[in-house]
Amino acid sequence: MTDDRVTPESDGPETEGQVFDAVRGNWVDHYAPQWSRPYLRLSRADRPVGTWLLLIPCWWGALLAASQAGGFTPRTLWIMIGCALGAWLMRGAGCTWNDITDRKIDAGVARTRSRPLPSGQVSTKQALAWMCLQALLALCILLTFGPLAILLGFVSLAPVAIYPFAKRFTWWPQVFLGIAFNWGALLAYAAVAGELNAAPVFLYLAGLAWTLFYDTIYAHQDKEDDALIGVKSTARLFGDDTARWLKRFLIATVLLMTGAVVEALSEGGVLSLVVAIGAPWAMGWHMAWQLSRLDIDNTDRCLHLFRSNRDAGLLAALFLATSVFV
Repeated sequence: MTDDRVTPESDGPETEGQVFDAVRGNWVDHYAPQWSRPYLRLSRADRPVGTWLLLIPCWWGALLAASQAGGFTPRTLWIMIGCALGAWLMRGAGCTWNDITDRKIDAGVARTRSRPLPSGQVSTKQALAWMCLQALLALCILLTFGPLAILLGFVSLAPVAIYPFAKRFTWWPQVFLGIAFNWGALLAYAAVAGELNAAPVFLYLAGLAWTLFYDTIYAHQDKEDDALIGVKSTARLFGDDTARWLKRFLIATVLLMTGAVVEALSEGGVLSLVVAIGAPWAMGWHMAWQLSRLDIDNTDRCLHLFRSNRDAGLLAALFLATSVFV
């Protein structure tokens, strides 16, 4: 397996200030204007997988609603584009908020001490201003989505605000991440359909189970530092029993997404239903492959498997998209 993290040995004048776990050769460290790099690093633009993991449930919701309605309209296309732009902005705003609240913790963790705030690349006031700018731009997009989606967008701010503090008071901070990261499934469905019902709720819960799966893998990178500084996580909670818990989350993801598809499409065309049911099963096979490769004591392997969840989520989106057109 190739490790695509930046390492100290790869430092150079053009990548000064890079973050340790940034993707090697990323555009921020090599092509972005020098003045913008600390802000883009705050937004994790040098680590794009998080944007994908925030965006993919949005696309699930929009595509499931389009399949249920029996067609793909220009408005659906705009909502999917708007979700992509909004995911980039809100992931950036959320990560900036996370780094503001965690700046002292990050300074004590090997993987995170190179981030812009603990390393002194930006001040807390500058980070706050950057967070507000990103959130305001995302709001401009949200205002085109319709009343229910707008309301859901404002409600989503609560779990986003709470998440950075969750690891201080619960062993299950990944639940709070899942609540925030999969909210787009509800929002995008509502933006396309103009309403909510059981189908997007099942889809949302499937995403939450998926987040518990992938973020537990991710958290195993930091478990030793987390134990030293008293930060809680499902990785520390599950320990050597992690694989068994991940299998449970895998099963829950597949069953809940299958329930969402059946609830939405059972009264429509049989072919559309069959194709859409391929979404959770294809994703489930990818997650099973991850389990077969899991080594919780190999941080490089954990990072690689975590990043591969972009592909797992896109597999489901592909089947849902196909179901719209069959």
